[in-house]
Amino acid sequence: MTTFVDRVELHVAAGNGGHGCASVHREKFKPLGGPDGGNGGRGGDVTLVVDQAVTTLLEYHHSPHRKATNGQPGAGDNRSGKDGQDLVLTVPDGTVVLDKQGNVLADLVGQGTTFVAGQGGRGGLGNAALSSARRKAPGFALLGEPGESRDIVLELKTVADVALVGYPSAGKSSLISVLSAAKPKIADYPFTTLVPNLGVVTAGSTVYTIADVPGLIPGASQGRGLGLEFLRHVERCSVLVHVLDTATLESDRDPVTDLDIIEEELRQYGGLEDRPRIVVLNKVDIPDGQDLADMIRPDLEERGYQVFEVSAVARLGLKELSFALAGIVAEARAAKPQEEATRIVIRPKAVDDAGFTVTYDEAEEVYRVRGEKPERWVRQTDFNNDEAVGYLADRLNRLGVEDQLMKAGARAGDGVAIGSLENAVVFDWEPSMMAGAEMLGRRGEDHRLEAPRPAAQRRRDRDAERDDPQREFDEFDPF
Repeated sequence: MTTFVDRVELHVAAGNGGHGCASVHREKFKPLGGPDGGNGGRGGDVTLVVDQAVTTLLEYHHSPHRKATNGQPGAGDNRSGKDGQDLVLTVPDGTVVLDKQGNVLADLVGQGTTFVAGQGGRGGLGNAALSSARRKAPGFALLGEPGESRDIVLELKTVADVALVGYPSAGKSSLISVLSAAKPKIADYPFTTLVPNLGVVTAGSTVYTIADVPGLIPGASQGRGLGLEFLRHVERCSVLVHVLDTATLESDRDPVTDLDIIEEELRQYGGLEDRPRIVVLNKVDIPDGQDLADMIRPDLEERGYQVFEVSAVARLGLKELSFALAGIVAEARAAKPQEEATRIVIRPKAVDDAGFTVTYDEAEEVYRVRGEKPERWVRQTDFNNDEAVGYLADRLNRLGVEDQLMKAGARAGDGVAIGSLENAVVFDWEPSMMAGAEMLGRRGEDHRLEAPRPAAQRRRDRDAERDDPQREFDEFDPF
């Protein structure tokens, strides 16, 4: 059974906001008690939090669908709905969050680092919060906003100081088992290591982590073997250690050629050119291995590599290797820029920033309005309530949408779409010459919606012409 998973696709859904309540206070001898509808509760967020006690994404491999709870609707007597509970998902240190297109959304490194993967929806306002001097008894409430839903990809990149790379059966697992307390699987056949192993090494006053990456073969950067699955685990390492087998039984292999092949795979993978390299000649306890190490060591040192001869079985040369790695790791840590405390950045809105845009869509023959506030207001409007629709029109007018429509050339009766092309709300625009409060009739009604809708009629006529089979026959009838 799989015990290590370093890449999963996660489907997250934040909680929906609760609807506001439209209610009128009722009490004996108080027939006009006024509005007392409460607000809806906020939907719960979906948050990713780094926990260093977590080492794998296995939990999300088995259950990839996660949803936060919804906010509760408001109630009468000014009772607000309960907020939805946030869903906190723990991930390993070094988890990268990507979208479906492969764009990086967050790089989670460090204990307690958080990322909001799904934002909960806002709760709708009740009619008590919507009342004003001109609208004393609103007959409507705002709907709760839907929570954010999306698919994300989680990739784990091991956070280690040293990475052991090399051919299968080169002795990497044996080396990490004697340098640290890690207990990886060790056997005399290739691809014994199927998942990265981590170990903690103490050399003097320096403590560092070392990672054993599954064996690489030619073509690993293009997906052969296990290389493409686990090459990303060496991206965060400060130093790369080439473990070369000096006692290989394969006649067509030698340590220098193995080094060149692994270096070529690392070059094709990219991003590792600046990492210092150390070469470890393993299995020198075998006579033929020591002889081969003596032959190739001058060539490797001439290339600029620092070479160590070790034996994981006989425990030869381990102390020198451990302290040399500790020195390189300490230098890399000292060269890193010091992390600054998180600062709060305030970005005031520009004076000429209206918060929305108005463009003309020639294909659909509508004026399209895009912006955070107009689209959110549309999502929170109950279009079955005429008064709520009139309130939306008043809000858009106060925001300046009508002024921008006039500047864009819109006329009365033209179609206006608010939102994206997939889920826009389209209506016929009628310029408002006066505020909506003075135009209201009975509660829940707005007589502005009783006017004819020429733009909607034109769209219906155009759709009917497209769907009329007789029209196609008349156009293509040769007689």
